[in-house]
Amino acid sequence: MANVFIPRERRPGETRVAATPDTVRKMIKLGLEVTLERGAGEGSAYLDPDYEAAGAHLTDDPGAAAEAADVILTVRPPDPDDVAGLKAGAVLIGLLAPHHNLDLVRSMAGRKVTALAMELIPRITRAQSMDALSSQASIAGYRAVLLAAWRLPKYFPLLMTAAGTIAPARVVIMGAGVAGLQAIATARRLGAVVEVSDVRPVVKEQVESLGGKFIPLPPPSDQSPSGEGQGGYAREMGEEFLRQQREIVKKHLAAANAAITTALVPGRRAPILITAEMVEAMRPGSVIVDLAVEQGGNCELSQPDREVMHNGVLILGPSNLPAGMPTDASNLYAKNVLALLQEIVKEGSITINAADEVLAGSLLTHDGAVLHKPTADLLQPAG
Repeated sequence: MANVFIPRERRPGETRVAATPDTVRKMIKLGLEVTLERGAGEGSAYLDPDYEAAGAHLTDDPGAAAEAADVILTVRPPDPDDVAGLKAGAVLIGLLAPHHNLDLVRSMAGRKVTALAMELIPRITRAQSMDALSSQASIAGYRAVLLAAWRLPKYFPLLMTAAGTIAPARVVIMGAGVAGLQAIATARRLGAVVEVSDVRPVVKEQVESLGGKFIPLPPPSDQSPSGEGQGGYAREMGEEFLRQQREIVKKHLAAANAAITTALVPGRRAPILITAEMVEAMRPGSVIVDLAVEQGGNCELSQPDREVMHNGVLILGPSNLPAGMPTDASNLYAKNVLALLQEIVKEGSITINAADEVLAGSLLTHDGAVLHKPTADLLQPAG
């Protein structure tokens, strides 16, 4: 019988957990033994007695539990030093951010740890239930709008009062992926007028179905006419296209009260969509919420987890909005992890089929090798 261990997350501010009492019950039905570090779920309002009632063992010694585990489930990447204690062949599943954690990748390969990175799950129909990026991005888009509404010095909705009429807030959302679409829906529910910029004309219909107005952009001359990349992401666009996009969007930002940026390109620095000059064209009192800050940011002036005031515009760079809604964020993430775990558990034992489409896409390290080519390329010596 394989043993699964869920540690308490160590990163400051990380309140999520990789398993809930419900997913623990389902793991046990798969024939797995489950051990949880005491207090691991407290930040998400999942308490130890509930895990015990579900059949989990609790431990106060996470180091020993990790060393004995066949599978370790995490939200955030572990410390490279923690990997040194894992046994060869152990499976680590989590959001591992390989491009930002090359020392961790080296450690995992050196220990022959099989690492399955949740962010590398291929965006195919079969793997939809495992798509942690989408489940967490939806929460981030929702909370970004609430954050903007909270910090904006005016109402979001149109109000007609005895003292006069208050115009609705105008919100520009950049990027109509999962986070962007949720942001559109939330801003519209709060009564804002929403305009949306995206390099993919194909999302126009989705934007309009949610009540947003699509900002038309010039067709890219040096890229795919659709602007579509792999897995439904936007592809990285040329500098000339980005310059034209900025010029068009600048006019809309100048009339806006808030902007929410969500544009990411997998494995790359996030594109700069809002320059300092564009910020200076915005109204004093406006708010920018940059959801791409962990990958460098879509706003030139944003800083991770800091408030920046520039020319009367407040720029927020929250790096982990899902952790602000940890009960549902953990619930969804734990189900994503469970769906992936079900792919590798056969009668209580762990079987890694590297030829399987889902596993082939998400395998970061296996049997001492780095299988994710972009990460392997980053590990190669320069020159």
